Amino acid sequence: MAKKCGSFTENAEILEQMGEQIKYARLRRKLSMELVAERAGISRATLWAIERGTPSVSIGMYAAVLHALNNMDEDLLLVAKDDALGRKLQDL
Repeated sequence: MAKKCGSFTENAEILEQMGEQIKYARLRRKLSMELVAERAGISRATLWAIERGTPSVSIGMYAAVLHALNNMDEDLLLVAKDDALGRKLQDL
């Protein structure tokens, strides 16, 4: 049986991957959880939840952590930028 687009399972997998990527970005920069949490204005527990891909954490907190990792939040501007399907529908 095919997975439904946007299913809870798919979303959870995407958030887990994003959290892992954020964690690795922090580790590559040799930044402690305490420092990144402080820079982002969040608790260490919230950073831990972000790095696990917890879906109940707001996107604003994810953005704050990305900003604390040397302005990686600018990458959020790429979300839905190239919307080929949307543009085709718009042109109809």
